[in-house]
Amino acid sequence: MSYIVLARKYRPLNFEQMVGQEHVVQALSNALTQQRLHHAYLFTGTRGVGKTTVSRILAKSLNCTGADGGGGITAHPCGRCDACRDIDSGRFVDYVELDAASNRGVEEISQLLDQAVYKPVVGRFKVYMIDEVHMLSTTAFNAMLKTLEEPPEYLKFVLATTDPQKVPVTVLSRCLQFNLRPMAPETVLEHLQRVLEAEAIAAEPGALRLLARAARGSMRDALSLTDQAIAFGAGKLEESGVRQMLGAVDRSHVVRIVEALAAGDGPALLATVDALRSMGLSAAGALEELAGIAQQMAVLQAVPDAANAADPETPTLQRLAGLLPADETQLLYSIAIHGRGELSLAPDEYSGLVMVLLRLLAFKPQGERPQAAPPMRPVAAAKVGTASPMAQSAQALHRPAPAPAPLPQAAPRTAALRAPAAPSRSSSAEIPPWVDAAVPDDAAAAGAPGPAPAAEIIVPRAQPRAAEPAAPAAPALSAAELALGDRWAALVRSLIDAGAIGALVRELAMQGQCVAIEQGDAAQLWRLRVERETLRGGTHRERLEAAMAKSLGHAVKLELEAGAVADTPFLRDMAERERRQRAAEELIQNDPMVLSLMQQFKTARIVPGSIKPL
Repeated sequence: MSYIVLARKYRPLNFEQMVGQEHVVQALSNALTQQRLHHAYLFTGTRGVGKTTVSRILAKSLNCTGADGGGGITAHPCGRCDACRDIDSGRFVDYVELDAASNRGVEEISQLLDQAVYKPVVGRFKVYMIDEVHMLSTTAFNAMLKTLEEPPEYLKFVLATTDPQKVPVTVLSRCLQFNLRPMAPETVLEHLQRVLEAEAIAAEPGALRLLARAARGSMRDALSLTDQAIAFGAGKLEESGVRQMLGAVDRSHVVRIVEALAAGDGPALLATVDALRSMGLSAAGALEELAGIAQQMAVLQAVPDAANAADPETPTLQRLAGLLPADETQLLYSIAIHGRGELSLAPDEYSGLVMVLLRLLAFKPQGERPQAAPPMRPVAAAKVGTASPMAQSAQALHRPAPAPAPLPQAAPRTAALRAPAAPSRSSSAEIPPWVDAAVPDDAAAAGAPGPAPAAEIIVPRAQPRAAEPAAPAAPALSAAELALGDRWAALVRSLIDAGAIGALVRELAMQGQCVAIEQGDAAQLWRLRVERETLRGGTHRERLEAAMAKSLGHAVKLELEAGAVADTPFLRDMAERERRQRAAEELIQNDPMVLSLMQQFKTARIVPGSIKPL
């Protein structure tokens, strides 16, 4: 006797044996039990999910006569009567299966419909099953519309397709549609276990998990791959053999990739890629496995109780989920998913894989994250780096405004919007303009003298809400720190204007805070504090050092240290832009013509974001 492949040998013979399509089985079973039978059914879904199988079971249910020959329409065909046996063997004369992929013309459909006028020969119903119905031509669809809408009472149509979008709506409206879903890997795994137990074939759980994932929702593909794996393993299924047959990437390699990303270890990352290359494993498969692990990590981070205790990989996934925060896990998943589409554009597959992994490493926040930012400090703006002016403006608009100080009832005070002036060195408690903080009441009430403003717009200061506490003052900068900031900002501006620095070197200068200038024996030492790790690495320091030496006319040594910054050229530029934006908005809002127009037209308003300083 010739060998029967598993996909045919274990094809379900009744609704009870169907797996993964409970919603379709329940609807059809209830319809058969209550005798509420439609004249046309449309089954849609990907390959190998049971469309043809459901059609055959439905035909048996309609024509089953029972083991004693006296049965009627039933949701549980006996499988022993002549009708059931003939339909299973493919020789039932009243059940016709037509492959529309090879019989797509109007002639074939017309020939089929010509037989519809004749009653069933041996069965209760004549069932026409048209597979891949979307392949029919337009004229063939038009030819069957009338019969499909009003067939004889003894005729049932069953249509199956993997692409329902190509089926005309005139056909869809005449059919009862059921969508057979792709099967979950767990469902496929359980079915493979039952099949292999029936076949008395030993299988490792890891091998079955690989086959279930490789099937991608198709039970027929899973059984076909199992047949291939049995032949590959000489009668037994081992994980190593199945992995070699499928060319699947060992999850241990992907685990090492995640560990290297969490540790920021570039050499370990490249070593893992070299190991994948030496074994000839697929780069696309590595990114697919990486995305799968990232998805499972994200689930465990959001719902720790969702871990499957029976899965031997769960402890590893739980450990990996603790290595990365949730936002970096989402970034890891997104870049892995999009990176698969870029592999075809890369010079070769593995150079594309290297670039995707290096992108994950580059976008990973480096260094120690601050636990709490200083009050009212524009930390988000400082971290943007090379953000666009539109993004910087949006950050300035969304930053919470400082709470105003309470006003005396007798003498209302005013708040001034001043042009930038040199900070006073007379008091070390003065807060520089690039620190976004409220001016304390006691300092304003004392009327401490300050530098004469270059321009001033006086606006009434609003009363604060009683429920809102005054914002805490920002950390003060000493006179020495302000002097170093002035000197550094002037030097950076001169370097930028001269075109001596650009790109990331310019970004390093803009994001750095000068904390010390010392005169050494061989060179002048400038010490900068830089918050971003990516700016402190590479050759940026040497290039900035060379540009400073050329501009100052003497040897310069530049030292970089990590830490939060409070006075950088970037923060000063941000403060100046915000000051000019606020001044422009106040100028427009207090303009007499604007106020007159708003009084004249009650619905008139100033569109937010439409005011730009000149």
